[in-house]
Amino acid sequence: MSLPVTPDLLDTLPRTPASDVKKHGWRGVMQSVTHHGKVLVTNHNAPEAVILSTSEYRAMVAAIQAAQAQMPATLEALRKRFDERLAVLNTDNAGDRLRDLIGQPLQLNGQVKAGSTY
Repeated sequence: MSLPVTPDLLDTLPRTPASDVKKHGWRGVMQSVTHHGKVLVTNHNAPEAVILSTSEYRAMVAAIQAAQAQMPATLEALRKRFDERLAVLNTDNAGDRLRDLIGQPLQLNGQVKAGSTY
């Protein structure tokens, strides 16, 4: 799954040019990763890759899994609220109430009429 990443998030990461990977070797890059938890590898100042420590990776995966686990409950709560609001349309007098509402003169006096009731 690919998520959009805004450039400002990448700008906050510690950087190392790809040439440092060659110059200092993998150990040199990993020392930076160990110190910062993550490092942005650039090529000609353009982001190429992000190297994460295993603890950063585990934290990221746990956050994604927690968000995914919450989704069904959030959608169910939204569905329930929607169904509750629409239930008024199934009442015996719903048609009469709607006709009464439409028949009323509309006088907003510069205000917006909105809300969960009519």
